[in-house]
Amino acid sequence: MSGRGVLVTGASRGIGRAIAAAFAAQGDRVAVHHRDSAKDAESLVAELPGQGHVIVQADLADPEAARRMVDAAARELGGIDVLVNNAGVYFLHPLTETSYDEWRAAWQRTLDINLIGPANVTWCAVRHMPAGGRVINVSSRGAVRGEPDAPAYGASKAGLNALGQSLAIALAPRGIAVAGVAPGFVETDMTNEYLKAPRGEEIQAQSPFGRVARPDEIAAAVVYLASPAAEWASGAVLDLNGASYLR
Repeated sequence: MSGRGVLVTGASRGIGRAIAAAFAAQGDRVAVHHRDSAKDAESLVAELPGQGHVIVQADLADPEAARRMVDAAARELGGIDVLVNNAGVYFLHPLTETSYDEWRAAWQRTLDINLIGPANVTWCAVRHMPAGGRVINVSSRGAVRGEPDAPAYGASKAGLNALGQSLAIALAPRGIAVAGVAPGFVETDMTNEYLKAPRGEEIQAQSPFGRVARPDEIAAAVVYLASPAAEWASGAVLDLNGASYLR
């Protein structure tokens, strides 16, 4: 088989879709994961250049479904050379304006998808990954800047960064590098409602460039971190926020 086998979670829309397209454009075979967006996944695979792309489905909050999904991707791709943990959810649940039941539900679902899900998917994928493999986590500026209206989201992404750093150390002896990207606002379906006026102007003004990121800009960084040239970036989390938050 030509190219590498690449599993991208949450690949049917937004950043994940751009990431899948970028890997396919360089000749890799992509497993497009989705939870409940079959039509979007099918349209993406129909658009991808090259051959050998597949669709896999799972709710990543279900550990056994996640395992079956990864095993199916590995079977169809002939192994997994690159895993991109991109799938994520974002729920508004401000502390003083949310009922206790809503608060607990938001935390449980967010951590299940954004942190425990990637941990489980990575555990499964590494069993199919050779030396030279790559794990790339899609984090967020909110992991370090804070998310006052969605604290579970910020905490889950901070946890994802810590997970990536731990795994970078654990997997280096196997020749597998682990890195992350931490975007700020990106122009996607998920953020579209926030980018509408009047708040859209405020959000764009957060960056001195006066705009938000395009999905392909995030994808380009992911493709680089997954490349053979980027082994020494293992353990790093690359901020991609247009200088809107500096640390």
